[in-house]
Amino acid sequence: MKVAEQIREKIKSIPESEPFGYADLGIKQTDFVTAAKAIERLQKKGVIKKVSKGLFYKPEISVFGAMPPDYNCILQNYLYENGKRTGYITGYVLYNQLSLTTQMAFTTTIATNRSRKKINVSWLKTKCVKTYVKVTEENYPLLGILDALKDIKSIPDSSPSNALKILIPKIKVFEKKDIENLIKYALQYPPRVRALLGAIVEYISPKEFNFISLKESLNPTSIYKLSIKSEILPTIENWNIK
Repeated sequence: MKVAEQIREKIKSIPESEPFGYADLGIKQTDFVTAAKAIERLQKKGVIKKVSKGLFYKPEISVFGAMPPDYNCILQNYLYENGKRTGYITGYVLYNQLSLTTQMAFTTTIATNRSRKKINVSWLKTKCVKTYVKVTEENYPLLGILDALKDIKSIPDSSPSNALKILIPKIKVFEKKDIENLIKYALQYPPRVRALLGAIVEYISPKEFNFISLKESLNPTSIYKLSIKSEILPTIENWNIK
């Protein structure tokens, strides 16, 4: 079967509005040039439409014309690869979901293990940032908490102290293993995150958790100016947080 025919047959089996890339078409790397030309011809005929570089969809045709792609499926394409999670939504969208801000974001930030192009189609706009830790289905909620600690001074419509009023209770109800993993993952984050998490863990349960690794990873002379009130987090002085 010729490459162009193979592509047409494969596209027939793909649901309308669902995004797909070259990998979904089963194209050999040696056939990419031929495949690109075949896909370009299908675009000109209106059989498929382009979402972003290397990403396409088969439009559903209604009485109003071609429908847009399924945006949730597009996001899933950025969050998973071969059924395994490789990314998660972070930034202002996540902080809104965590109730840290009431403001909505115009751009969805995706933290991912992979190098991905940004999306800019209709209302869906994304940008990708590199993760500090390899993303899995089990750890991505914890990485989101660490991202919030990292950005605690820049969360819109909030303050570091107000954000901690929300984050500390969330961390407090985590399972012991989750907090231990938070400590482990935080070692890959900037020093201010390690210091802030150390202060939180010491405040929550100073005898239950071993946060020595966080303390030893920090420069003892460094000061972290995060504008946090001591009545919100009494342990900040132990971590040089102002």
